[in-house]
Amino acid sequence: MSSSLMNAPSSLAIIAGKGAYPRLLAESARSQGVSNISVIAFKRETDPRIEEKADSTTWIHIGQLEKMLEAIAASDAKQAVMAGQVTPTSLFNVRLDAKMRSVLKELSVKNAETIFGAVGNELKNVGVELIPASTFMEDHMPQQGVLTARSPEPHELSDIELGKHVAKTTSGLDIGQTVVIKEGTILAVEAFEGTNAAIRRAADLAGEGIVIVKVAKNGHDMRFDIPVVGPDTIRLLKKIKAGVLAIEAGRAIILDRNIVIEEANNAGICVTAVSCDE
Repeated sequence: MSSSLMNAPSSLAIIAGKGAYPRLLAESARSQGVSNISVIAFKRETDPRIEEKADSTTWIHIGQLEKMLEAIAASDAKQAVMAGQVTPTSLFNVRLDAKMRSVLKELSVKNAETIFGAVGNELKNVGVELIPASTFMEDHMPQQGVLTARSPEPHELSDIELGKHVAKTTSGLDIGQTVVIKEGTILAVEAFEGTNAAIRRAADLAGEGIVIVKVAKNGHDMRFDIPVVGPDTIRLLKKIKAGVLAIEAGRAIILDRNIVIEEANNAGICVTAVSCDE
């Protein structure tokens, strides 16, 4: 069964973060039968062009949970999707409303899964189901196989295998989804700083030819924080002369895939979707 709903809803709310993900999701949802799209956008985070894809857009600051719930409840949408990230450090530089403070106060551990899961519970309380972020996005989630002209070299395959094991372990601890390796050495494990910052850190240590592995954790809640790469990722890899980008097959999204693959081919970078089944 695909990740899309068997019968697309007539209305959908998109909680839109940074980058192209919200735009691509809106386009895909339209093509699959969604006629009314309400967007909740974050000031200084969401691309303003998302308004071109929406029937209505409500702009809020990060941390304004009450306003978000009110906007979604006022729409016709009974289902919502979280798409796109917010700048990690912004979570420490916002003024939370009373509703968000109350939600966070109840959490003994604060990470993407617990925070977004709690937001999902608040949506449920106003009659809205938070559905998987992969919904409508199958065409952007490659299955197993090499996606570029270049395949991994034998030593890169060894690094990918090591990276898969380590990334599954660290993601399972809610530390991060990305590990960077070179010649059997773990250079960086993604933490709160985000994927690109972890990649830069590894490149500063080991130079060109690094191998990046990005996976979803075992039992990952697909409603939020799905592994995503896109043009910004591959442009960074070109700049640092990386060797390989390996993502988990069927559980990671490539945004603007044609651009990503074209730029990777031009730079001689291998992009591959790998199975993480034991």
